[in-house]
Amino acid sequence: MSDRTVTPDTVIFDLGGVLIDWNPRHLYRKLIPDEIEREHFLAEVCSPDWNLQQDYGRPIADANAVLIERHPEKRDLIEAFYGRWDEMLGGAIDETVAILEALDEAGVRLFALTNWSAETYPRAEPRFPFLQRFRHVAVSGRQKMGKPDPRFYRHLFEVGGIDPRRAVFIDDSPKNVAAGAALGLTAIHFTDAGDLARRLTALGLPAR
Repeated sequence: MSDRTVTPDTVIFDLGGVLIDWNPRHLYRKLIPDEIEREHFLAEVCSPDWNLQQDYGRPIADANAVLIERHPEKRDLIEAFYGRWDEMLGGAIDETVAILEALDEAGVRLFALTNWSAETYPRAEPRFPFLQRFRHVAVSGRQKMGKPDPRFYRHLFEVGGIDPRRAVFIDDSPKNVAAGAALGLTAIHFTDAGDLARRLTALGLPAR
């Protein structure tokens, strides 16, 4: 974290892994009982890099077509990734949501910066009412760019009128945290809600 002479007035949250428990294993434990086979599928077929391309704006139909051509025998498993995508959502991370609510009630400006497909984000919104507490949610799939690209952070700065020197950024990905810090944000690597609360309190923010 960078040094501060004033209390931050803005907090920017990542969503998945910080406020929302998203994990493809919630679904694929049902579809691939064998752990080794399941982990291989999620590493080599419907891999994080493949999924990230949808977060960056690639249409789901195109993404499925690419994998089905490579792995025709796994067509049903591939199509399930987005066809049953809602089953990957395990729910809100309540302890972090409580921190979000405390910040909001204290009048702190709240934003979200998320790598998320433009096609699936609308399916999550109704499930998580706390998303309405954000002044703006920047969704990578809508902007056709995402973290850790500095342009995506700057997009949010412009939309939200954010001075990065007075803003805190929270993310569970070290490379995304490093990118935010390079732009002048006080960047916090999220590990758990207790650690986050302590770090925010140290910055003078009401986290409980």
